[in-house]
Parts: sequence; structure tokens; C-alpha cells
Amino acid sequence: MATPPGVSARDFARALDELRNAVGREWVFTSDEDLNLYRDAYSPFKGEAEDRVPSAAVAPTTVEQVQAIVRIANAHRIPLWTISTGRNLGYGGSAPAYSGSVIVDLKRMNRIIEVNDKTHYAVVEPGVSYFDLYRYIQERGLKVWIDPADPGWGSPVGNALERGGGRTPMRDHWNAVCGLEVVLANGEILRTGMGAMENSEVWHQYKYGFGPLVDGLFSQSNFGIVTRMGLWLMPSPEGYRDGRVNVAQHDDLVPFMETYAYLMNSDILRGTMLLESPLLNYHVTQGGSFFEMPNGPSTTELDRLARERNLPYWSAEFRFWGPPKVIDAQWEYVKEKFGAIRGSTFADGRRYVFPADVDQNDPTLTVALGTPSLGVFGLLQGGGHLGFSPIIPMTGDAVFRAQKAFGRLYAELALPAANQFAALPWSYNPRALVLLFGLPMSRDREQNRQSREIFERLVEVSAENGWAEYRTHIAFMDKVAEMYSYNDHAMRRFHEKLKDAVDPNGILSPGKSGIWPQRLRTNRD
Repeated sequence: MATPPGVSARDFARALDELRNAVGREWVFTSDEDLNLYRDAYSPFKGEAEDRVPSAAVAPTTVEQVQAIVRIANAHRIPLWTISTGRNLGYGGSAPAYSGSVIVDLKRMNRIIEVNDKTHYAVVEPGVSYFDLYRYIQERGLKVWIDPADPGWGSPVGNALERGGGRTPMRDHWNAVCGLEVVLANGEILRTGMGAMENSEVWHQYKYGFGPLVDGLFSQSNFGIVTRMGLWLMPSPEGYRDGRVNVAQHDDLVPFMETYAYLMNSDILRGTMLLESPLLNYHVTQGGSFFEMPNGPSTTELDRLARERNLPYWSAEFRFWGPPKVIDAQWEYVKEKFGAIRGSTFADGRRYVFPADVDQNDPTLTVALGTPSLGVFGLLQGGGHLGFSPIIPMTGDAVFRAQKAFGRLYAELALPAANQFAALPWSYNPRALVLLFGLPMSRDREQNRQSREIFERLVEVSAENGWAEYRTHIAFMDKVAEMYSYNDHAMRRFHEKLKDAVDPNGILSPGKSGIWPQRLRTNRD
């Protein structure tokens, strides 16, 4: 049996016995068969010594058991790695950043404590999935929608803590968080915001409480274990509609994005947008690239190709939720604003007044209608991937710069034309864009080595342009944290001071987001 680094076999065996007494013998896992389930199925180090592996796993069912686990870990200085449902595919799954950690698997903490459809919030534990919450709401006929991530088997708590996104007006999942319950490294329970007051009636309606706001310290961090979360929900809308806007030429993206930002920040457009390019899609089928390659066709040539093939250069589908009269008026106003761009065209899409029979064949639509799905796997064309997700400004110029920067990298690494990954952004956040790259992972060590090289260069090229990832795979947390280097990494040094203060033995998720406890900062094997 493997042991955590720096822990003797004798001490580890004693700790495991204590964990069994705390949560029940059947909920402490040590066999190779069980622990294989806690490895990253799509690890970039698959079959190599650098692959991250746990030494054991423990699955508590109550906050009191979580308290007992951290106290046992403190007594024996055993590193823990906390997961909700462990479905963080593309970013490490349920594997730890620090090999030898004991996984704290919160899947059994799956209570839905409250759903309020009058002031529109839910209170859930980490083991609750989007499917669980959706079924709970549907079975009780509650008048609220959730905003599922792709795919729906994940945890609303886990996804929000990773600052993930969805499709509806509630797509910024961390922004929807209101009130946390947290077990600290010493076993104490902390409640944030108004929850710091006994018997608070507005813990999950008002975020701020009194004094410094600390909720963000538990997002993408290793300062505590979140055991309960309040989440704001969306009132069930009366209707839904969508429509498509197309613009003709390359340079039209500049006024397109200016108009889009105005409409987003005016709260007229409220959902996630994917920028598309029918012209570049066609170009790829002819052996071209989504990126602007150093020796590729000029924008003038591509504009000419767009005219010849009668293809819009840029396109986006916009979604609307609310009373039919309101969303119809919003769509008309959107068309009016984009109509100022010469050559723009529009296409009405689907329109529903609820209750309605919805097209179930489009997984992106069902998710946009608050219904969790696993349909995203049908879009991934098989195989695993490594997620890279840099944030760029919400401007056409930024998109052009990204196409050029990644095109130069594409040429530098001599990547084949079919290896496109991603080139166009999503708008999970109302004031910035995110590019979602998916680098292929397999059992082929050489392909994985190449993907790791590409990933590291993507990180570096992004930083050279003032962009950085908002979340990352466990294998690259140090690399990404290194890019946040202002004032000699003042942010990282501040995180380390907090870590040493709240977790002096360094037991909670060592290495999470590049934050290491003092005893491991120079020895991270």
C-alpha cells in the first residue's frame, strides 16, 4: 500500500484506522481497484512516473465526519485532496495535485437542504449533482431553473468553486454563490456572510454580511473544505427564443464585438455566446486553419472567399429568456443595433412559450433551458482532452491578436492542420471572453508529451500577450500560477501567508492553484 510522502507506514496505518472509526470501515478505500477510480482517466502523464496518484480515499457523509477527518490528518500531517463528485474532466478529474494525498470524497454529502422558489435560491451539499437538483425541483413543481454546466453529472458546488460557467443568465456560477459553510484545517466550522450571525434569515439572499468579505478565499483554494453552499437560481421564465446574427467581412468583428459588449452590459443580452465563423469552418475543410497563420491567406483573400462562397465571416446565436413580449422586443432591438453593420443578416430561431415541447436533439439547447445533460460527450468526438482556457478582452482586436498569436505558435510547433483545438471565444463572463482549447490525451506517451509541450507554450504565449487561464489542470497549476507575476508574485506570496496562517500543517489540498504549504515549497515530488 502506498503512503503519503513523509509519513511512515506505521503512522499511516494508524491514521487509516482512525478514519475508519470516524466514517465507517466501508468508506475508507485503499485497494488498487478502488484507488484507480480516483486517478485522472485522461492524465497528460498516463503511464508515467509523474502521474498523480492518491494513497487512499475517505467518503464522509456529515460535516462532523469532515471535521474528524481534518483533525486526524493534522495529527499525522497527512495531505488531503477534496473533491465534490470528481467529475472535473479535462482539468484532472478526481486526482490530487500532490501524489500520495488522501482523497476526501464528498459524494455522500448529497443533501439538498432547501430550494426557495419565492426568493430563488438553493442550499446544497457538495455531493449534489446538477441532475439531483433538477429532479428535486421538477418533482416538487418549483418555479425555478438551475444553470447546468456541461456535463450535468458534475456538482454545482464544485463547479462554482472552480468558477465554471453555463448558458443562461445565471451562467457565471461563482457570481451566483451566496453563503458558504466551511470546515477549516483545524476542524472549526466557519459560515460566511450573513451566516456568521446565529439564526440568520438572509444567509443565502445577501452576500456581504459585515466586515471583510472572505467567500472568495475558498474559491479555487486550499484554505478550507466547503460543506454547504447557497446558490442563486433563475425564476422560471415564461418564454424563450433565439436568433442568429451574421456579419460579412473580417473587420466587421470590431463593431460586432463593440455592439455585443454594449448589449451585454446593458442587460439586453444575458446568456453565453459562442463566436462562430462559417467562413473559417469552410476554410478548415479545405486544409486551412482557424488561426491566422504566418504563411496563410490574407484577410483580403479570405474576405473574397467569403463573398465567393456566400458565407458570413462571423456569426453568433443569441438567446433570450423571459416574458414573450419582452424577449421579442429584445430580439428586435438586437437586430436594430447589429443592423448598423453594413451587410449584416439575421435569422429567427426557435421560440417557446412554456410549457412547451422542446427539441431534445440539441444538447446545447436543453442546457440553455435549464435541463442538465450528458450530450456534450456526443460533441467531443471521443477520447480525452486537456483543457486550456485563457481569458481575453471582449473586443474584436483581442480576437484578432489571439488568432495571430496562436497561429504563430501553431506554425512554430508544426502542428497538423487537423489539430485545431479551439480558436474562437465564449462569453461565460459578461465583460470578458474565454478561449476553450481541448488538447488530445491518450495512452500514447508521445502524443501526451506533445500535448504537454503545446500546453506549456500556450501558457507562455498567452502571458506574453497579457492573458492567463482562469482555471487549469492539476499538472499545470504551478506553471499557470507563475504567470501571475506582478510585483515579484505578490499575489502568490499573499496566498502562501494565508495558507501558513489557516493551515500551518499544510494538510488541505497541497498545490491547489499553485498554493503550497511551507513544508512543501522546496520539495514537491
